[in-house]
Amino acid sequence: MAPEVYRSMGLRDSEFEQIVQLIGREPSLTEVGMFAVMWSEHCGYKYSRPILNYFKQYKEAIEGEGLENAGIVDIGDGLGVAMKVESHNHPSAVEPYQGAATGVGGIIRDIFTMGARPIASLNSLRFGPIRDGEARDEIVRRNRFLVDGVVRGIGGYGNCVGVPTVAGEVSFHPRFSGRPLVNAMCVGILDVNKVATAGAGGVGNPVIYLGSATGKDGIHGATFASEELEDENDSKRPNVQIGDPFAEKQLIEATLEALETGAVHSIQDMGAAGLTCSTIEMSAKGNVGMEIDLDKVPMRESDMTGYELMLSESQERMLAVAHKGREQEVIDVFHKWGVHAEIIGHVNDTGVVRVTRHGEVVAEVKAKHLADTCPTYRTEGVEPEHCIRAKKFDINSVPEPSDISQTILKLAGSPNLASKAWVYGQYDQQVQTQTCLLPGQGDAAVLAPRGTKKGLAVKIDGNGLWVRQSPYVGGQLAVAEAARNVACTGGLPVAATDGLNYGSPEDPGIYWTFDESVRGIADACEAMATPVISGNVSFYNHGDLGEVLPTPMIGMLGILESAEKYIGFVIPQEAEDLWLLNYDHAEVPQQGLGASAYLTEIHGIEDGIPVPPNMANEKLLCSTLAKLVDHCAISAAHDVSEGGLAHCVLEMLASSNKGSEIDLPEIPNVTRNDARLFGEFAGFVVVATTKEQSNQIQSHIPSGLNLRKLGSLGLGDQVNFRYNGEAVAVVSATEWRHWHTSCLEKVLD
Repeated sequence: MAPEVYRSMGLRDSEFEQIVQLIGREPSLTEVGMFAVMWSEHCGYKYSRPILNYFKQYKEAIEGEGLENAGIVDIGDGLGVAMKVESHNHPSAVEPYQGAATGVGGIIRDIFTMGARPIASLNSLRFGPIRDGEARDEIVRRNRFLVDGVVRGIGGYGNCVGVPTVAGEVSFHPRFSGRPLVNAMCVGILDVNKVATAGAGGVGNPVIYLGSATGKDGIHGATFASEELEDENDSKRPNVQIGDPFAEKQLIEATLEALETGAVHSIQDMGAAGLTCSTIEMSAKGNVGMEIDLDKVPMRESDMTGYELMLSESQERMLAVAHKGREQEVIDVFHKWGVHAEIIGHVNDTGVVRVTRHGEVVAEVKAKHLADTCPTYRTEGVEPEHCIRAKKFDINSVPEPSDISQTILKLAGSPNLASKAWVYGQYDQQVQTQTCLLPGQGDAAVLAPRGTKKGLAVKIDGNGLWVRQSPYVGGQLAVAEAARNVACTGGLPVAATDGLNYGSPEDPGIYWTFDESVRGIADACEAMATPVISGNVSFYNHGDLGEVLPTPMIGMLGILESAEKYIGFVIPQEAEDLWLLNYDHAEVPQQGLGASAYLTEIHGIEDGIPVPPNMANEKLLCSTLAKLVDHCAISAAHDVSEGGLAHCVLEMLASSNKGSEIDLPEIPNVTRNDARLFGEFAGFVVVATTKEQSNQIQSHIPSGLNLRKLGSLGLGDQVNFRYNGEAVAVVSATEWRHWHTSCLEKVLD
């Protein structure tokens, strides 16, 4: 085989030589394609696997029985929650609508493949600048096109498939120009005694192809996602699959009904790498092999080759192993729902996957060779110069603004801090009628799943700038922020899923950042007792300015003992007081303004480092918030994050048509008013109370946390910020709301 053939599939010379040694002969074209996709970074995690060992559950799964399609958390009452996040960055850069849509479809399949009914979708999105003047006109137009296409793709698929899109986040930065990040998350609920597995088994058991017919779309999509995307994007369009949400809805119902029959031994989604991935991974996980006859695969074009059939990533497809003698039960269920169900082979005991087309063998490989022997690599990491420089940044070189009131308004109207109603307004948030707390009403979504009185709080969050400037601390903050979000609604954080998005792992600075930030996430999750139960790594994300911001996105699950007791950040009319619940920081570098939205948006400075969290105190804060909500001791809560205390308070007040006199708190080692207003301090939460709650709340606050009154609530719309009795800023909540809500509509409509 000519080297350019396997190199074009993403294989190195050394890897091809290893394949020849493993199978003892020259591989066929189909076999090379199968190895290439299974040994791609997207499927094989060859650079990330050593680092992911920081995650205890990941390491245990790899060393034990291997990973399933998603992780599961037992929430009691005989129920479990399955959740996972996946990226679809490369396809979305080429074809934003279908790239985002198929990302949603793929993550939903990962959930119902576990036997769980999908009950909620979330997403975390990153784009380049969208305002005039922030980049060249053609770049701004392209970024707006990507925003529009991605959001419509998520809405177009999610709204039709019948799974509500309940939460998410969107932010913008020049490093995402031409390279959006599109991470989709799904949450499902299931009977913990009926978890489906992907491990094939039972010699002679029939292998059944389920779902849409196979076409030539998406061939080598996994390889495509494991390399840098060049400028000639049009040449990559064949790698982007086409989604059909109505077919997915049929597949959901048919799969869940078929699993109820007990006739299904094992099942897996045909995701990245298509039929190759499902046959190889199911066989390897079950320590068996398979005989596959591709002539029996439903196909959209009759002339498809074995290579094309094994590597196509056509959407809405599954592979199942049925118990022998009960295959017709499975087939009948899928046919009832109008879905293809064809026996294409059977399980054998050889450990070999043998594939034929037109009676000829096109591939004959040991499943474990493809699934378990992918070579791993480590780059010698080097701390980037910008990280070294950030620690030395002097905040005193930055002048305080002369008009702080106007600064507050300007921040409210910046794309990163502005209301995202333009985005989530395009999503169906309430289909299935289990959504209690909607986007724009709280820090996380709250769901009341049927079959239990418990509630689920879910959120996905991340801040790439924090991670770029201080990777370990940024990783910790991603976990702390997501946990705080669910706790502010009343959910006790119990588990996390992650979407890790970085540039090339072959770059020493990027690899060092990846290593440090994942270590930060792992340490934070260990401290919070929120294990990472599933996740995804996406490398080779490079835009117009080089690598994207390193962006780990953390999806967090919180449990409410009673779904009826959730709260949001909208202050009810009967509330009278605002309080700051927080812990003291041992160190406050750059007065909380390093790597802040204020420093970037107002001063045009992207420097400094964020304030490190105290993870023990973060855990105490989250458990305290969950107890406060469960005991009905607070009426609203909102965590202080990007934009600082001023943005947090005004978001609460403007949503509630209330005003207030806010006395800015004394913060150790903070001497500037802009830092008191805009500093981004981990572990700061603003809570609202009624008169009765105000009289009792202090008794609920444990040692290690502070509770300080910020001010009383009034009927007017004026918000006065004071420090030591002196006026600092005055803002109309009505005017602030106008700045906050009009930004994206003005730009994107």
